[in-house]
Amino acid sequence: MNRGYAIAICLMALSLTATPAHAVDATYEKPLLRLAEVLGAVHYLRNICGEDSDAWRTRMQELLAAEAPSQARREKLVASFNHGYRAFAGTYESCTAQALAAVERYMKEGALLSRDIAQRYGN
Repeated sequence: MNRGYAIAICLMALSLTATPAHAVDATYEKPLLRLAEVLGAVHYLRNICGEDSDAWRTRMQELLAAEAPSQARREKLVASFNHGYRAFAGTYESCTAQALAAVERYMKEGALLSRDIAQRYGN
């Protein structure tokens, strides 16, 4: 597992916005919701593959703190995280080669999403 992807996701999620976005641009919302879903999936998959931590849930909490969303928007972001988590919880009960491949794909996607969001919408 490439720790660089983990660090990139963390750093990008923390630097998404310096101030809360009050008027949410629809083009910003879609990748942010996807990033939340990816964080949920990675949280589940990394834990069944031996990580045993809340690191990815913590990243989601940091993203929520940085965004300071309205209650409705917060619920959408949390629902996306939970959807990502549950999608794999229903598929994998233990770490398999496919689970490891999914982790790798999601880590890459999360890094790309984080970088894209920060470059396009960050301050």
